Amino acid sequence: MPKSIQQTVRLPASPAELFDSYLDPKRHAAITGHPVTISTKPGSEFRAFDGMLSGRIVAVIPKRLVVQTWRSGKWKEKDADSILILAFSGDPGYGQIDLIHVNVTDHDVQGVTEGWEKFYWAPWRRFLGQP
Repeated sequence: MPKSIQQTVRLPASPAELFDSYLDPKRHAAITGHPVTISTKPGSEFRAFDGMLSGRIVAVIPKRLVVQTWRSGKWKEKDADSILILAFSGDPGYGQIDLIHVNVTDHDVQGVTEGWEKFYWAPWRRFLGQP
C-alpha cells in the first residue's frame, strides 16, 4: 500500500529565494549537481538526475507552493505516480520548506525518504554555505 512522507527543512535563505531556486533550472542544477528540466508552468515536464526522477508540474502559487506529479526510475511500470507538495514559508533570513509526498510506492518509500536529505536538503545546505 502506498505511503506518505512528511518532512520540514529550514534553510538560510528567504522563502521566495528557495521557491525560485527550486523552479529555476540553472539554480536547481547548481544545488543538486545534475541538469534538470523544470518550469513554473502547469503541465510542464519535470526531469532530474538523468531521468531518474520525472513528472509534471500540476500547480504553482508564486513564492508559496509547488505541486507536481513525481516518480522514480526505480518504480515499477504498474506503480502510480506520486504527488509532491512543497510549501514555502518562514522569514527573510530562514525559509522553511514543508514537504508532503503522497502515494509513494511501498518498495521505494525508504529510498525516497532518505533521498530527500541526501539529494536535496544536504546539497542545498552546502549550496547556501551551511555545513
